[in-house]
Amino acid sequence: MKILVIGPSWVGDMMMSQSLYRTLKAEHPDAVIDVMAPAWCRPLLSRMPEVNQALAMPLGHGALGIGERRRLGKMLRASHYDRAYVLPNSFKSALVPFFAGIKRRVGWRGEMRYGLLNDLRVLDKAAFPLMVERYVALGYDIPVASAAQLPQPLLWPKLQVEEQEKIETAAQFQLAATRPIIGFCPGAEFGPAKRWPHYHYATLAHQLIADGFQIVLFGSAKDRPTGEEIIAALPEEARGHCRNLAGETQLEQAVILLAQCRAVVSNDSGLMHIAAALDRPLVALYGPSSPDFTPPLARQARIIRLITGYHKVRKGDAEQGYHQSLIDIQPARVHQTLSELLAPQEVPCTS
Repeated sequence: MKILVIGPSWVGDMMMSQSLYRTLKAEHPDAVIDVMAPAWCRPLLSRMPEVNQALAMPLGHGALGIGERRRLGKMLRASHYDRAYVLPNSFKSALVPFFAGIKRRVGWRGEMRYGLLNDLRVLDKAAFPLMVERYVALGYDIPVASAAQLPQPLLWPKLQVEEQEKIETAAQFQLAATRPIIGFCPGAEFGPAKRWPHYHYATLAHQLIADGFQIVLFGSAKDRPTGEEIIAALPEEARGHCRNLAGETQLEQAVILLAQCRAVVSNDSGLMHIAAALDRPLVALYGPSSPDFTPPLARQARIIRLITGYHKVRKGDAEQGYHQSLIDIQPARVHQTLSELLAPQEVPCTS
């Protein structure tokens, strides 16, 4: 069976979509799964053993481009896909499989996609509270009525990174081999309201450096100023044990280095979901956004959140746009939670 998946366009969603690919391979072991997604997704898809190949979607997020989608669909006809799974809920995302003439086209109803999808499922959001459940439910030929009917445990995302890759990439960025790495992911795509304050990160970094760790800051180029603020807030003698790699790494390098981390502390972000898929001990810090829909999917993940509900706000009322609920999460609590996660492992002495 040849399967085409129209994948999501965000890091966290792409990570959770792996649960569908793992489910499809469990149901159809001989299936060949290709995923069409933005080109930047390739470093993630290449580390999912269930995926045969990543096909680049050349159109940007939000672009309709019916003519280009028709061209892509016609080009894919030669691949003779047996079925397609369309994960985004948009009308435009269902066009390529339709133009490709794929016999069975599966997805949630979304934006009035009658005709474009011919195995159209109607989503009961209350019955599938988690995004990962909604993805996995599409993988079964007989529609599933609720998450309670899904086989348990769900097959969570799981990226593959080789040990030699970790060693070589850490050496490439001249990370000290004498101190284990704690990764910090202090950025967030949708504004400062989702960010734990930089001064809290600095306080935690200082304590962890005193514990014998080194700190590595991950993120995109726009997260680099936040990383600089964290380093600037550290005592001068501690700064040499904190590296700001935000904006310096390609996504593939960030994945490898996150796999090398002893543990990760992260805001609600795409990197948080990558760390979870790498099965790193993870402390996830939530404020206005809610873990009720897209929590980190990992046995070693711990969530700290002081409020309930979902609050659609990108900028908080506090200084620098921070949200009070995240300001109220004290570094001492994060340090304690991290220490509990690391307790079975040997914690290094200060060097």
